[in-house]
Amino acid sequence: MADENKPQSTVDETPISPVERRNSLEQHLKQRPDRAELVEKNILPASTAAPSLQEKQKELEKHMRADSLNEKISHRPAPEKLIQEGVLHEDPRSPEEKYEEAIEEEYAKREGGA
Repeated sequence: MADENKPQSTVDETPISPVERRNSLEQHLKQRPDRAELVEKNILPASTAAPSLQEKQKELEKHMRADSLNEKISHRPAPEKLIQEGVLHEDPRSPEEKYEEAIEEEYAKREGGA
């Protein structure tokens, strides 16, 4: 059931001369942003690698970041040591209580409460 009160949009089907088309295209190309602006807006990748290699490059960068983070995490002191040094304070709640609170907080976030 189409809405009869809704105005029908019409398409202008008048022919465009080749000169008008060329002029229109030239005007649009003049207004086209340069590559640096598109890179700045994250429309184009900053990479100068061939398009066929850009996906592999992106995947390699992701794995390198993951390796770097894993290396840093592996040198992080254990929570027990931080408690001994007074950096962390021991939580008197049981693991079950902590879990229940974390679940409640997550639900609140999803419902827009927290």
